[in-house]
Amino acid sequence: MATATPHHSATANGDPKLLIQQPPPPLPNFLASIKLKHVKLGYHYLITHLLTLSLLPIAAVAAVHVVQLNLDDIETLWRRLQDNSVAVTAVGSAVVLAIAAYLMARPRTVYLVDYSCYRPPEDLKAPFATFLERSENHGGFNPSALEFQRKILERSGLGEETYLPAALHCIPPAPSMAAARKEAEDVIFGALESLFKSTKLNPKDIGILVVNCSLFNPTPSLSSMIVNKYKLRGNVKTGMGCSAGVIAVDLAKDMLQVHRNTYAVVVSTENITQNWYYGNRKSMLIPNCLFRCGGSAVLLSNRPADRRRAKYKLLHVVRTHYGSDDTAFNCVRQEQDDTGKTGVTLSKDLMAIAGGALKANITTLGPLVLPISEQLLFFASLVTRKLTGTKTKPYIPDFKLAFDHFCIHAGGRAVIDELERSLQLSGEHVEPSRMTLYRFGNTSSSSIWYELAYTEAKGRVTKGNRVWQIAFGSGFKCNSAVWEAVRAVKPSESNPWGDCIHKFPVEIKA
Repeated sequence: MATATPHHSATANGDPKLLIQQPPPPLPNFLASIKLKHVKLGYHYLITHLLTLSLLPIAAVAAVHVVQLNLDDIETLWRRLQDNSVAVTAVGSAVVLAIAAYLMARPRTVYLVDYSCYRPPEDLKAPFATFLERSENHGGFNPSALEFQRKILERSGLGEETYLPAALHCIPPAPSMAAARKEAEDVIFGALESLFKSTKLNPKDIGILVVNCSLFNPTPSLSSMIVNKYKLRGNVKTGMGCSAGVIAVDLAKDMLQVHRNTYAVVVSTENITQNWYYGNRKSMLIPNCLFRCGGSAVLLSNRPADRRRAKYKLLHVVRTHYGSDDTAFNCVRQEQDDTGKTGVTLSKDLMAIAGGALKANITTLGPLVLPISEQLLFFASLVTRKLTGTKTKPYIPDFKLAFDHFCIHAGGRAVIDELERSLQLSGEHVEPSRMTLYRFGNTSSSSIWYELAYTEAKGRVTKGNRVWQIAFGSGFKCNSAVWEAVRAVKPSESNPWGDCIHKFPVEIKA
C-alpha cells in the first residue's frame, strides 16, 4: 500500500474504493484526437443522413414516373396484378407472416414509469463538525486516524448536509442488527412509499421485485421484508441484485422479457449501520468519510399502455466483469485489520483497474450507441494502424455525440474528475454527479438515481434525450445503462432536490 497522500475514494453498490497513490494513475485519455471541430460535425451529419441522401435521387425518379402515369397505365397495371393473383396472395401472406413473427420475437420494450429517491429526515444530517465529534467520542480512533478523516472530508467533495443513520448519531455509536434493520426499513419503505404515491400503483400489481444491497443481507431477506410489509402476491418473482443498481435493472429487464404485462420494482440501497470501521488502518477509513444514508426505488413496466405515462425506455445494459483477474478481484476487499476490526481494504491498483474496466465497457457499448460516423472513423483508424504498423493513438469515439446526459456514480471526487477529463465532458455533464456527492454523499448503488433526479429537477431532460448511467463495483465491475426519454420529463413530487435545487450548482473547493 502506497503511503502517499490519499486521493479520494469511489464506490458502487456498497463497494467503497480508495485511491491512495501519488500521483494517481490517470484513466486513459479517451478523446485525445481530432480538433477540426467543424469538419468533424459536417462529416458526422453527412454520414448520419447518408441513407436518406442516397435515396433522394431514387425517390425523385420514382415520383416523376408516378406523375406521368395516366389512367390507361393504371388500368394495365391492375389487370396484370389480377392475372397473377395467386402469386400476389402468396407474397402478401408471406409478408404478413414475417411481420407477425417479427412482432412476436422482438424484445419487449421496458419502460421506466417513475422512480423515487429517499431523503432522510433533517435530524440525521451529519455536517463535518458532527461527524468529527462522533468520531472523537467513539474513543477507538487514534489522533492520526482522526486527522486523516478530517483531511479526507475537506477534499472529498461532500457538503455539510449529507446524512448518517440514527445509530451513528449516538454517543458512542450504537450499531446492532436491530439498528441496521431499522435503517433498511426507513430507507427502503420511504423510497417505496413515495414511488407508490407518485405512480398510484397498487403493490399487489407488482410481479417482479429486485433488491440490491451488498453489505447487509439479513434473514429474512430484504426482499422478503418488502413482501411482508406490502403483502405482495404469492407468485411475485423476487431476487437479490448482486453488484449495483444497473445489474438489478438488467435482471428486472430479463425477467420482463419472460413475464408479460407486469411491473417490476428495483430497490437499490446500502446499509452502513453495522459497516462503520472503528479501527485505525487508513486504507479502511475512507468509506467512513464518504458513505452516507440513501436509497432508491424504480418502477419498470413492459405494458404497452404504460408508454403514455412513462419517463424513459431502456435501450441498453452493458455489464463488464474483471473478476477473473486476481488483482482486480482483490482491489476492494472486506476483511479484518490486525486488531480484528472489520472494514473494507482498498488497493493502490484500484484506479488502474477501474480504467481498464471502463475501457472494456465502453468498447462493448460503443457499437450500440455511437453514430455510424464515429464507428467508421474508429474502424478506419484501426485498419490504418494495422496496415502501417504504426503505434499512433487510435481514434477514440466522441461519446457526447451519443448521450445528452451523464450519470457517473458519485463514489468519490477523484473518479468524477478523471472521467470528466478522459471523456472530455463539460462541467454541466458532470454537474449532477458532483452535486449528488456534495448534497447526499456516496449513497452507493442509488447514487445514479439521485443524479438523474438532479437533471430532471433542473428541467434539462427533453423528449428523445439519451441518458448514460455508469456504475462501478467490487469484483471488479463496470456497468452501463442507457435510457431514452419518451417525453419531456418533469420532476416527480418526491424529487429529493425539490426544495433545494435553486441552490445548485455550488462551487466546490479544490
